[in-house]
Amino acid sequence: MTKPGQIMEKKIGIWIDHKEAILVLLEGDQATVEHIESNAESHFRPSGGWKAGGSSVAQSVSKEQKADERRKHQFHNFYQIVIKKADKADNIFIFGPGEAKTELKKEIEAVKALHGRIADVQPSDRLTENQIVAKVKSFYSKS
Repeated sequence: MTKPGQIMEKKIGIWIDHKEAILVLLEGDQATVEHIESNAESHFRPSGGWKAGGSSVAQSVSKEQKADERRKHQFHNFYQIVIKKADKADNIFIFGPGEAKTELKKEIEAVKALHGRIADVQPSDRLTENQIVAKVKSFYSKS
């Protein structure tokens, strides 16, 4: 409970993978949930069999490298959208499966205005929205 004239601290929890981010903003007892889709394309898989359509292995590798580079840019843009939504928070808790959480952490650390706001980064399985909200509330109630 905040006292009159006391500034309420804004805390955010971000569950993230390469497909989506689920942001839980806590202000006092209020929790606001927002979903952000990455819209990044999935991994490159050449169609057809081995050397399909007469393409060489080198061309396939080149296409895969271009697709990887394109995905990297798409993830960067996705992380920037998430950071823009989280930039008003005083504390940022990041969790999720895979590499997206550490990639997001690096992107946040590159923003000088947000330096020192990351409370923690933890591994997590896929969770329901209610489980994500409960995890964020539990994390901040302990700290």
